[in-house]
Amino acid sequence: MSTAISTPTSSRFTARQRLILLVLLGAGFMLSVDFSILNVALPEVGAGVGLTATGLPWIVSAYALPAAGFTLLFGRVADLFGRRKVFLAGMSLLVAASILGGAAVTPEVLLTARVLQGFATAMTIPAALSLLTTTFPEGALRERVLGLNGALLSGGFTVGALVGGTLVGLLGWRAAFFVNVPVALAILVATPLLLEESGVAERMKLDVAGAVTVSGGLLATIYSVIEHSLPMAVVGVVLLAAFWIVETRAASPLAPPRILARPNVKWGNYGGLVTLAAESGIIFMTTLYLQKVLELSPLITGLVFGVPGLTAVAAGPIAGRLVGRFGSRRVLAVALFVQGLATVPLALLGADRAALPILLGALFVGFFGHVTAIVAYTVTGTTGLQDHEQGLATGLTSMTQQVAVTIGVPILSSIAATQHGELTGIHLGTTVGAVTILVSAAIVWFRLRSAPSPTE
Repeated sequence: MSTAISTPTSSRFTARQRLILLVLLGAGFMLSVDFSILNVALPEVGAGVGLTATGLPWIVSAYALPAAGFTLLFGRVADLFGRRKVFLAGMSLLVAASILGGAAVTPEVLLTARVLQGFATAMTIPAALSLLTTTFPEGALRERVLGLNGALLSGGFTVGALVGGTLVGLLGWRAAFFVNVPVALAILVATPLLLEESGVAERMKLDVAGAVTVSGGLLATIYSVIEHSLPMAVVGVVLLAAFWIVETRAASPLAPPRILARPNVKWGNYGGLVTLAAESGIIFMTTLYLQKVLELSPLITGLVFGVPGLTAVAAGPIAGRLVGRFGSRRVLAVALFVQGLATVPLALLGADRAALPILLGALFVGFFGHVTAIVAYTVTGTTGLQDHEQGLATGLTSMTQQVAVTIGVPILSSIAATQHGELTGIHLGTTVGAVTILVSAAIVWFRLRSAPSPTE
């Protein structure tokens, strides 16, 4: 059954809709804040449990692997067994994992908590997004909602980066885990009061073979990028190929090929993968530039990102309106072009601090294009599908996000590492990012322009 709230004569939110937004968008905002707070606290976290410097990246990877590898699976599980159930289960797991992480005294316990947080994210994000897309029907309200979602995700990363250092400095690294608990508990209390359980017209069995092959394939592929492992890359490709074969023959496929082949699903998620992977890698390149080349402190570096980042928060609502006026596909291509164009100056900056005004201007424009692209790809990838398929659609867009932010830094940093000089490597990595975005903007424009659209 559908949980959509019909508002055919009004483009304003009702009181109940506002509360639903507070709960569902609040969950995503909390997770994005938590992600960036913990990144700021990594050295303190490692020291607190006796993890060596070489092991610090695994605090991130232990979370990223399940978050990216199982998002698609849990998105479909939400379709089949109830979105509210999966959302509540994910939030409950997040509470337990956060308490475990905050109480950890050994690396093993800490990394276990991070794995559980990754699973909680894989459950929560697609379930929350599908609850949004089924609560608000296609049209102006959904576009506004997804615009707000993009703004809050961007705002969460910015707020986490800005306040993370202060929070950890005042309360210690364990606060980076414990801060989730009261918010998640409030969401657990409010959700059953505001949201009805979703259902499906016909109960279907979970496609176990599809679940195993796609999750295994994603895990192997992402691991191969993080660890630069060719054998694991081969395993990943083989498993993903097996997944496609399984889906073409399954009676109730996890991800029906007819949906994966839809132009808006395929190219919308491609655009999302590019904007998120490139931006995460470029931010890393820019961080190296600020701290290694210009020798700025971490505090000043945070401010350099934070000020343009706050402007990017405004891009979400604006993007929703742009999508409503011009269509998500056109906005996606143009937003990618703006993001790519704003990245070009970053590839040309010298070793003089006089370049900072140019950098700030480029970040302002680039963040605006990036957040607009996030909103547009989410709308594109979830448009034209039935309510009972929204868990799959939002699982795909959420998976795209998790995979992209996981692989962006390893790819561009590996490219930069091929050069001898620090600045030369940063220039090369950023140039590759800019070219990739601009080429992809053209691909999205032409591939989606000729595709039939359900809304344009």
